[in-house]
Amino acid sequence: MELLMAEHYTLETFVPTLRKIIRNSYQQIGDTMVAGGVKDMEGYRYLLGQAHALQLIDQEISNLLNPKEDKKNEQPDTTNVVKFGQRDSEDETSS
Repeated sequence: MELLMAEHYTLETFVPTLRKIIRNSYQQIGDTMVAGGVKDMEGYRYLLGQAHALQLIDQEISNLLNPKEDKKNEQPDTTNVVKFGQRDSEDETSS
């Protein structure tokens, strides 16, 4: 948290700094678990929950910064669809 309090941040510098802190915390949790720094199953579950929460927060920040296309509001592409049972007006006049 010292990084966030050290200087005045703009949005362009705050978000990357926050993400760096989140990722470093996630890495520290992983290092602790791999190094055998967990005393019991309760501690393991706690760290696992912390890691999951940090991943979720980082993913949500990423989604807000890079929104994916909204498929619900998108009109379907009908240019490459064959419609059976319908005839073009040219077909009806030539028969």
